[in-house]
Amino acid sequence: MLDLTGKVAIVTGAGSVGPGWGNGRATAVLLARQGASVFLVDVVKEAVEQTQQTIEDEGFVCATHLCDMLDSAAVKKMVQACIDRFKRVDILINNVGGSEPGNPVTMTEEAWDRQIDFNLKTVFLGCKHVIPILEAQGKGVIINISSVAGLRNSKDRTHVAYSSSKAGIIQFSRSTAGAYAKKGIRCNTVVPGLMHTPLVEHRLTKQLSESDAASLIAKRNAMVPIGRMGTGWDIAHAVLFLVSDEAAFITGTEIVVDGGYTTFGPSGT
Repeated sequence: MLDLTGKVAIVTGAGSVGPGWGNGRATAVLLARQGASVFLVDVVKEAVEQTQQTIEDEGFVCATHLCDMLDSAAVKKMVQACIDRFKRVDILINNVGGSEPGNPVTMTEEAWDRQIDFNLKTVFLGCKHVIPILEAQGKGVIINISSVAGLRNSKDRTHVAYSSSKAGIIQFSRSTAGAYAKKGIRCNTVVPGLMHTPLVEHRLTKQLSESDAASLIAKRNAMVPIGRMGTGWDIAHAVLFLVSDEAAFITGTEIVVDGGYTTFGPSGT
C-alpha cells in the first residue's frame, strides 16, 4: 500500500526555513520512508543537509543538490545530476515558493515579477526539464504545490502576485495533465491551507507585524474549522497518495488540504 520501492523522486524546496517540518522536508522524508530514492533539491546547503541527515539516519536513500530553480540551465543540470545518480526519475515534486504582500498599486513591478517567477516559473522549469525524461520512460508523476490563496482572498491582507501565481499553478497543472495524459504522465496539485510549519515562526510573524508567534498561531488555528492549522505531514501524506500507484486514475485535479477552511472558513478571510 502506497509503496514507492524502486521509484526515484525529485523534491524541490526539500529544506526548511527553520527547525521543524516544512512541507518539502516532510514530503521528502515520507517518500523515502515509503521506499523511494529521494533527490533533495534546495538553494540553502544547511537546510537540505538537515533533511538528508534525517533520511540517512533512518536508513533510507537520498542525495542532495543545490539549485536555483529560477535558473533554467541550473535546473537542467540538476535533473541530469539525478539521472547520473539514480539512473531515472519517476516523481517530481515542485515545492518552491513564498509570498510577498501588496496590491496592484502598492506592489512594485520588481516584486510582482519576483513573485510570479518564484512561485510559477519554478514549476514551469521543473516540468520543462523533467517531463522529457518521464516521456522517454513512458510514465511518471508530477505534483505541484499551490495554496488556498489561489482559491480565495483575505479581507485583511492582499498579496495579489502570490494569489495570482498560486492560482496559475492549478491551471498549469491541469493544462500539463491534459497534454501528457496519453503518454503515461500524471500531473496534480496539492493545495495547502493555513499550515503550522517553520514558516510561521521564521517569516510570517515578521511579515504580519505580529508581536509574537504564539498569538499568530492562535489566530490562525481559530480560523480553521477543524480547530487547528495543518502541518507539513498533512501535505506530505496528500502528496504520497497522489504519487502512488493507488492514484493511477487521478490526473488534472487538486487535493485541498485545509481543514475545511476554503469551504467553511470565515467569509472573506
